[in-house]
Amino acid sequence: MIGEDLIITGNVTSNGELHVNGHIQGDVRCGSLVLGETSQIEGNVVADEVVIRGRLIGSVRGLRVTLQSTSHVEGDLVHKSLAMEQGAYFEGKSSCSDDPLPASKAAAVGVPSAKPPPATEPGELRSDKSTKAFIRSLPESSKT
Repeated sequence: MIGEDLIITGNVTSNGELHVNGHIQGDVRCGSLVLGETSQIEGNVVADEVVIRGRLIGSVRGLRVTLQSTSHVEGDLVHKSLAMEQGAYFEGKSSCSDDPLPASKAAAVGVPSAKPPPATEPGELRSDKSTKAFIRSLPESSKT
């Protein structure tokens, strides 16, 4: 339980159920998450079950996601099932997936993997989603 007067700056990880009434500035990964009406999370959430009554700015990945009437969500939802009550505020994309939970903890909280990015053709511009940057490879003749 995270009380109304508690502010956490950093990532939160738990295998169990987490009830949040305070503020978290960071990513959350847990078995089950309930955001109370006074709660606020600025970060990404990964949990089997997510019930939102408060404010969340970030993406949500969960098997069962519920946005209750007092919720305010700005971010994308990836879910197996989604329920949204009348009055809930949601701005973002919703994607249904048979397996919405990432395989690894690092992928869940947006940590870039240690493996090198895939090769690109010289002069090709590609987006690296893990760092939200654009990468352009240079032709071999320009590398020194």
